[in-house]
Amino acid sequence: MGLTRYQQKRRFTETPEPKGSVKRTKRQKTFVVQRHDASHLHYDFRLEAEGVLKSWAVPKGPSLNPQDKRLAMMVEDHPVSYGTFQGVIPEGNYGAGFVDVWDHGTYEPVDEQGETITEKEFLAHLAAGSIKFRVKGRKLKGEFALVKMKGRGENTWLLIKHRDEYAQEEYNAEDYAKKSSLKKSAEKREKRELKKSPPKKKTVANAARTKKAPVKPAAKKAAVKKK
Repeated sequence: MGLTRYQQKRRFTETPEPKGSVKRTKRQKTFVVQRHDASHLHYDFRLEAEGVLKSWAVPKGPSLNPQDKRLAMMVEDHPVSYGTFQGVIPEGNYGAGFVDVWDHGTYEPVDEQGETITEKEFLAHLAAGSIKFRVKGRKLKGEFALVKMKGRGENTWLLIKHRDEYAQEEYNAEDYAKKSSLKKSAEKREKRELKKSPPKKKTVANAARTKKAPVKPAAKKAAVKKK
């Protein structure tokens, strides 16, 4: 895809996201997963190839459970420099919300037998709609596959964990999110709820009801007599 679509969608005078450029490297290819709390919370799964980050938005986040077939929507390529981006995309901009790095590391593309393949072969598999790769991150490890769903549009894929020594029966990406990220998300939800149903303002009638009722003259006289 290149970076044309990425750059067209963003106003770099307003957003702290890197403009970036296509940058091919000879080092081992990187992968990154970013937690993106935008209009809807999702995780962005990115693999370095062709000098950019091939990217998929995964609503429920990646999983180490092979039974979890996570929906993954392929989005525009991002610059390699985006792999370290963390921060707030301001309101009014594409993808407005909070972004932080959930996991990162290196990966290698593999074939059906788990043997390492070249980038050229990997790109051919990508074009065919089925890629396999082995990641080495802090949270994600082992083999995964991304497979395009037939009849569901050009960009609809599934992210699937292969059954290996790193597989787990149950896995929720949110359980491994940074505490600071969860706190920001909670604050954001609270603000959203307040906008939907702001606290009721005290009306003049309500305020009058809360005032202490004045003492009647008869009651005052009774009080004097007691003295």
